[in-house]
Amino acid sequence: MSAWMHHLPVLPILVPLLASALMLLFKDSQRPVRIALGSVSIALQLLAALALVRATQGIGGSIWPDDIGVYHLGNWPAPFGIVLVADRLSALMLGLTAVLGLCAWTYATAHWDRAGSHFHAQFQLLLMGLNGAFLAGDLFNLFVFFEILLTASYGLMLHGSGKRRVGAALHYIGINLIASFLLLIAIAMLYGLTGTLNLADLAARARVLTGADRQLFDSAAAILGIAFLIKAAAWPLNFWLPNTYSEASAPVAALFAIMTKVGIYALLRIGSLLLPAGAPAAFGGAWMFPAGIATLAFGTLGMLASSQPRRIASYAIITSSGTLFAALGMPGVTLTGPALYYLLNSVLALGALFLLLELTERSQSFGADILAITQEAYEQDEPEARSLSEQAVGSPLPATMAFLGLSFFACALLIIGLPPLSGFVAKFSLLSAALQTAEQGAPTLNVWLLVGVMLVSGLIGLMALGRCGIRLFWVPEQLHVPTLRLSEVTPILVLLLACALLTIQAGPVMDYLQDTAHYLDQPGRYTQAVLKPALPGSLP
Repeated sequence: MSAWMHHLPVLPILVPLLASALMLLFKDSQRPVRIALGSVSIALQLLAALALVRATQGIGGSIWPDDIGVYHLGNWPAPFGIVLVADRLSALMLGLTAVLGLCAWTYATAHWDRAGSHFHAQFQLLLMGLNGAFLAGDLFNLFVFFEILLTASYGLMLHGSGKRRVGAALHYIGINLIASFLLLIAIAMLYGLTGTLNLADLAARARVLTGADRQLFDSAAAILGIAFLIKAAAWPLNFWLPNTYSEASAPVAALFAIMTKVGIYALLRIGSLLLPAGAPAAFGGAWMFPAGIATLAFGTLGMLASSQPRRIASYAIITSSGTLFAALGMPGVTLTGPALYYLLNSVLALGALFLLLELTERSQSFGADILAITQEAYEQDEPEARSLSEQAVGSPLPATMAFLGLSFFACALLIIGLPPLSGFVAKFSLLSAALQTAEQGAPTLNVWLLVGVMLVSGLIGLMALGRCGIRLFWVPEQLHVPTLRLSEVTPILVLLLACALLTIQAGPVMDYLQDTAHYLDQPGRYTQAVLKPALPGSLP
């Protein structure tokens, strides 16, 4: 086995960190160098994620025992040293991050990266934070990577300036600082009670806590859960999201589509490890299911009440979070596989929608952003004006409006869950699995409440997105054909084709996700892999 394979889990963190540091050495006038560095960085992250997906399945031979990659930094064994853990779930999230990051970054190179300073470096740091959060094997480094991705997101949120954007960003920063403060309090309490922050060791020590220590542990876990619920946009802690996402620039909002899923990932990861120790209510159905139903209802009503396309997309993110909370809050793991499939579909579809909406707004007389220049610039006789327009936006593409309309239609189908795309497969799988849990002894009221709310949510989503499409493409009296670049069109096509591939390969993908769900139901495999002593003198 080649030595570099041992170091595979650290590459998704190390590569964007080095890329962001190198980008700071070049001036704004050396933008092509930054773009080249970004291209190499994201390509390597995608390759590393795909390699981890294969390795955690044991494809091509077993690389790690039990197909779980544990990377001991400095070769210090857990729980004393820092460990990165690559398993089926983290590899899946790394791959999703790389695909979405590649598309959002490609879109940004058309012009958005020139709207402010250090866009590329901040983008790489955000990817580093996301990757690190999915790989972290202990609570403290999970907190560290959360702060890295949040700090980078603050700069990206403010990218492009504007009064409304600055106001939304300050609100976003304030809320996340509070969530981070709660997270730090919970981590301090847990360390004081158990003497460890390693997730595997924490799960083992939680089993033996009794009396007052157990009560304090549950209280700390509840605070930890609240912090993750804020970051995952659960009701009533999600009032910050619609303004933030709707005011962010298009590529930033598209990448933000996965940030709420980091909180859901943390709840799923920690909850699965604490399950044998009597998982606190913060990580079980006692909180997650009602929070999910409330979040789903809130997001659905927000979509119906909103008239601005970007706010509708922002509330759709809340709706997706609510669906995941409710599904993961059901007993057992029957809904976990379909929920992960739904997560993949929603992140890809919502990322494509945010990118698409910025293009469609250029066709509206009221919606052009500060860098968008309409077709009229191409009809001028002055070569200088034409050159400026092409530099800022691009060139007219054939069948532009047909592309925008069909892409919006596909995004709507994916979000609502209508056939024949992966959105329908995701929702049908969730509903079918929910009915199966009723046969397995799950509370009948919860099952039918989930089914009813999801069906009503889909119907209202159809009304909201249908009305939005009519306003974008049929109502305007003066509809300009926008000028686009291939670097703006291609990312949307890639995300939609990824959803189409999920549909075509629904069987194998669902099998992989079901295996992942059963793996999460066996936390002993994770614990044994992490706490197994590292061999002296061996590679990490």
